[in-house]
Amino acid sequence: MAVRVLSTRTVRPPPPETPCSPRLRIIPLASWDVAMLSCNYIQKGLLFSPPPPSMSSTAALVQHLAAALSETLADYYPVAGRFVTDKHHDSSVGCSVSIDCARQGVEVIHAVADGVSMADVIPPDADVPPVVESFFPLNGAVCHDGHELPLFAAQITELAHDGTVFLGFACNHALADGAAFWDFLNAWAQISRSGSPPPSSRRRPLLDRWSPSAAKPIVLPCGDVADLIDRSPPPGPPLRSRMLRFSADTLAALKNRARTELLASGDAAGAEALTRFQALSSLMWRCITRARNNHTLPPETETKSTTTCRAAINNRGRLHPPLPPEYFGNCIDAVSTDSVSSSDLLLLGHGWAAAAVGRSVAAHTDEDIRARVAAWVESPVVYTARWYDPRGTFMGSSPRFDMYGCDFGWGKPAAVRSGKANKVDGRVSLYPGREGGMDAEVSLTPEHMAALELDHEFWAAVLPEPGGKAKA
Repeated sequence: MAVRVLSTRTVRPPPPETPCSPRLRIIPLASWDVAMLSCNYIQKGLLFSPPPPSMSSTAALVQHLAAALSETLADYYPVAGRFVTDKHHDSSVGCSVSIDCARQGVEVIHAVADGVSMADVIPPDADVPPVVESFFPLNGAVCHDGHELPLFAAQITELAHDGTVFLGFACNHALADGAAFWDFLNAWAQISRSGSPPPSSRRRPLLDRWSPSAAKPIVLPCGDVADLIDRSPPPGPPLRSRMLRFSADTLAALKNRARTELLASGDAAGAEALTRFQALSSLMWRCITRARNNHTLPPETETKSTTTCRAAINNRGRLHPPLPPEYFGNCIDAVSTDSVSSSDLLLLGHGWAAAAVGRSVAAHTDEDIRARVAAWVESPVVYTARWYDPRGTFMGSSPRFDMYGCDFGWGKPAAVRSGKANKVDGRVSLYPGREGGMDAEVSLTPEHMAALELDHEFWAAVLPEPGGKAKA
């Protein structure tokens, strides 16, 4: 199942009207952006049915998508830029990173996967197949590479066996978070399907970076930002990933079960505040922890190991005043439950774990966000593999992202998949379900996944895939 690259092109936004256009400016990165410089690019992709006959060939489709992308970059012009580093020698040695919006361009790749069909990409009741990783550009790149590499790339791969198309995207995570990334893709899709610039009713992206003070840019205390970059692969063996479906009814049942347990324990406030996200996070956290314990820990050491559940959280609406949804950049933090022993987590139950996740989210207020930013500015760090907690569970992405709204002109996607970037043992990426509910991509070591596949509580909640069956 080899993927052949047929062509590569650079796509730029339309030329600015004047040499002094703000589209040629320098945009300093904010603290949330700079912290991502050692992370991989975001890699998300969409699988589509074959394009209509009006698209005479995949090459014609690529040309159409590239033209629409150029129009989209007129508003999202930082996407076509590159990072630049400035060195400071005033009071102390330091470096700052900005986006140079000089129309350097994004990359569009046309590829074909010989002998591959839609069924090969989304097999029922099975791991995400390795061939999916080859549908994404910029594999292995870290965000600091955006000094030379494009900040965004798209690979348009025709699956030769049945004519379906996979659009694989790579977006620099120091440029944008998931909310901004999917907003950009939806803007591109809207132009592609309508054949014209976005209507005036569509809110343009807010490109100025947020800071609690006027002190810009963010200065890292180092002589060269490259010294802070860690390209080490995640620890442990290669991972297995599975895409699992949870229906709206299942999510409601998980939430009601947690509510019943909390009311029985006297936690009425926790029961009242419950969400479907908390209930699903509880299931993931507890079942992944049980899978790890069953495989790796002897009973006498199980009580000594501790675990947490962390989740990526959007800060836009939590700030006062709030940032608008169209803020284009990173505006996220990771919240965490308190540490708990693995044995206590499993003993305390589903409701307790769901409430613990809820408390971590509720505590993330405007005051907490500003305190985190102030602490980071006082002692800046770039996130690397050493931040990975091998005993924890991390909930990433979001079912609120409008992934299935990305209709480029021939219908909504058949499926959403991700590349290998930023995956670690215990990471769960949440997506909206195509027909409601939620989907979850779970990444674990082979041993931990094999143990999870024997967990009856977990598989009782998973909706069987068409043509497949649940394990419980």
